[in-house]
Amino acid sequence: MIGLIPPRQGDRPVTTATNPHEQRSQNPSPEIYSELKARAFSFQCIDRVPSRISVPGAEALWMHDACCHGPAEAFLVGNEFAHIHPEYDGSLHLALPEKVANELIEKGWAEPHPVAKLGLIPSTIIMVYAPRNYEEVDWVVKIIEASYGFAHGTDGKL
Repeated sequence: MIGLIPPRQGDRPVTTATNPHEQRSQNPSPEIYSELKARAFSFQCIDRVPSRISVPGAEALWMHDACCHGPAEAFLVGNEFAHIHPEYDGSLHLALPEKVANELIEKGWAEPHPVAKLGLIPSTIIMVYAPRNYEEVDWVVKIIEASYGFAHGTDGKL
């Protein structure tokens, strides 16, 4: 299914180049943010917990031990394979197979994590930009699903 995601329309948002890695423009409305979170946390075999690696208020998708069959580079820390930043930001950090991560970067949906650029964390960890409308929520949820598959060890493709 690789290659099915369309290019993201418009310019990339403004983001920070250091930690905390945040999205500073094109942030979601409260309604879009709420829809993203409702759908992101509906996957089986995960818990919604505070992120162990992100800013206060970020919530992690934490996979149950029995479901973690993916490689180490499918996780940010522990069983956390993705997290969603607070509403003022709305972006996500997650892990994807390198080929998929690179495709999302090329199509304007994501950018490398600045710490990954330094080689301190796997290049599989990227920032996915916050959705700006309901159609983009659909695509971002598909990206989260690919990250879930990577962590679960079942797929990881779009």
